[in-house]
Amino acid sequence: MTTVDAIKLIYHDFADVVNATLSVSGAIWIAVTLAWYFLALKIHRFAKGSPLVHPLVVTASGVGITIALVHGDIRQYQLNAALIHWLLGPATVALAIPMYNQWHQVRDLGWRLIAAVGAGGIIAPLLAWSVVYTFDSPLAIQMTMLVKSITTPLAMEAGAKIGGVPALAAVFVIITGIVGAVVSDLVFRLCKVNSLQAQGIAMGTVAHAVGTAKALQMNEHTGAMATLGLCLNGIMTAIVVPLLFG
Repeated sequence: MTTVDAIKLIYHDFADVVNATLSVSGAIWIAVTLAWYFLALKIHRFAKGSPLVHPLVVTASGVGITIALVHGDIRQYQLNAALIHWLLGPATVALAIPMYNQWHQVRDLGWRLIAAVGAGGIIAPLLAWSVVYTFDSPLAIQMTMLVKSITTPLAMEAGAKIGGVPALAAVFVIITGIVGAVVSDLVFRLCKVNSLQAQGIAMGTVAHAVGTAKALQMNEHTGAMATLGLCLNGIMTAIVVPLLFG
């Protein structure tokens, strides 16, 4: 495929999404989604950044409740709000920005950083996978569990490539992030992890964006290292998992 063909494909894909969104029902459901999201941000700030009321959780719950109240069709909602899903692609590419901003940390820490992120990116999903495998869960759920520790856009794309369920990948990612943010302080105390660098890398690697948000509340340096862990683990997992299981 040439560059021109790729651009044409992207253009036609975007045109289809826009056409679906420009309908009256499409505009209404995007407005409902955005309204819930802005409300979720206010709730999150009021709760002082508690991961239990993370904006993703509140928004998804609110939209789901709204669809149920009006007896709507979830498939129709997905079609009407396709623009939001399409924007996951540019959001994934935008991860290059924090990665570039923290590139000096990669250069300074070298193989130690890569090894730490790689270990976390392998052990965490394998432990979760072993649980669902033990209970003889469907193969699609097992494959989805392998991408639970990376940020949502990458998890949905990587999960789809290995036979997982993209929507379920988003759920696993959110749950993983919330649990990681809630128990991180206790884990660091029990394991006597006092290094701000180590804490940040661990939270970004295992608890992705939610963990990174928690790290940013701790201090700027920890947040920067969490951003680095999030980006590195996301990139490595998105490349390696489809190669191994695709």
